[in-house]
Amino acid sequence: MKITFTDKKLEKLANDDRKMLKELGKVRATILRRRLTQLEDVRNLPGNYHELTSNRKGQWACNLDQPYRLIFTPHENPISLNEHGQYIWLEITGVEVIEIMNYHKER
Repeated sequence: MKITFTDKKLEKLANDDRKMLKELGKVRATILRRRLTQLEDVRNLPGNYHELTSNRKGQWACNLDQPYRLIFTPHENPISLNEHGQYIWLEITGVEVIEIMNYHKER
């Protein structure tokens, strides 16, 4: 699966382990690296991958360390659904990483 980034700073951070460690700390950097690797097959993995609602409709998130989340959008729009209305993750060919944040602060 192809992973893109909405901003060059975030892309540099995700591709430079030393910078990631320095800016995010060991725990969050380790989990971020794991989550980026896991984005290739999110259907059955831990991390609480879920679609967001309200002003973040169309965005998805997965847990990093509490309360931080990795926020992303699938490249496909719309995402294919099966006969039960569930997303067909196998048809998602890529995601764009938007940010790392605690979106609960927005409320």
